Amino acid sequence: MASPGSSGVSRRAALVGLAGGAMAGLLPLGAVAAPAPAVLSRPALMSPKALGAAMLAVTRAGARLVAVGERGTVLLSDDHGQQWRQAAVPVQVTLTCVAFADERHGWAAGHLGTILHSDDGGQTWRKQLDGIAAAASVAEAARASGDTAALADAQALVDEGPDKPFFDLSFIDAQRGFAAGAYGLLFATADGGRTWLPRSARPANPQGLHLYGLRATAGQLVVAGEQGLLMRSTDGGASFEALPSPYKGSFLGLLQTPGGHLIAHGLRGSVYRAGPDAARWERLESQTGATLGASAVLPNGGFVLVSQIGEVLIAPPDAAALRRLPVREAVPIAGAALAADGALVLASLRGMRRLASLPTE
Repeated sequence: MASPGSSGVSRRAALVGLAGGAMAGLLPLGAVAAPAPAVLSRPALMSPKALGAAMLAVTRAGARLVAVGERGTVLLSDDHGQQWRQAAVPVQVTLTCVAFADERHGWAAGHLGTILHSDDGGQTWRKQLDGIAAAASVAEAARASGDTAALADAQALVDEGPDKPFFDLSFIDAQRGFAAGAYGLLFATADGGRTWLPRSARPANPQGLHLYGLRATAGQLVVAGEQGLLMRSTDGGASFEALPSPYKGSFLGLLQTPGGHLIAHGLRGSVYRAGPDAARWERLESQTGATLGASAVLPNGGFVLVSQIGEVLIAPPDAAALRRLPVREAVPIAGAALAADGALVLASLRGMRRLASLPTE
């Protein structure tokens, strides 16, 4: 499977760089998967050093904060990010994204096609999917479809082993959700992750570009990715249409405001906003040329973006430009979330950071 071209993005380089079952008969070539990497079955090491680990994403689970990062590290905070403790995790795989449907039910995903699930607010986790099972599922779907190109891609996925990471998760509720990642990798669940099934977006993403951000609602799924890719499904991921894109660089994140507006952000300070139907995108002035890889929604309908060089940018609802706040983190930032007390909590490559309450006007 040929690479669609590097985006040259340090955050995604960190996501990819941190870091069986036999499947004969699923495909005509009868390929057999390589043995499962040991990190898929080894629990994450419990250590005080985890508090300084490279952390790549953070989200809310009710009032609790849940952050994920390298080597299966999951950190929890019940005091708005002031203190953190490590959770038990069954893998040593780097986790790149985390999402909760409510205060108890959450998912984390990352390298080697791994998806984990928690039903107790992030305190404990179990594996629902890995790259070996994902490749088997893709192969089965390709064989059932009879599509020659799909069969070739599935064969490559089997041959290459479980090396494809997931980059983002989005859940409609505790049963329905999606996971997206490298080379167009896209999976969906309708039963809380007990089963994860592949979704093909080939007509909208024929090059198999990396998928970096997605947002799901009951009515649609919008996906953003490499080389300005934007696509939408209105049938639960059964089919996709490519959306006209205003940008040729890579989008690294996608968020949705309480009012339904979609915000895509990425390379060279690029920020674009669209209405709920994602049909027309307008550029917002970001006041920076740095890559924007971390974002969080504000209660008033605005949002905040954090650049890889630590700039914090805030946008009130319907603003045409972002405003740079007089704060700056000295370490690379990969993820952001708003704590229940209004503080901005950041996942950095040197542990977690907390900024005081943000202005919302």
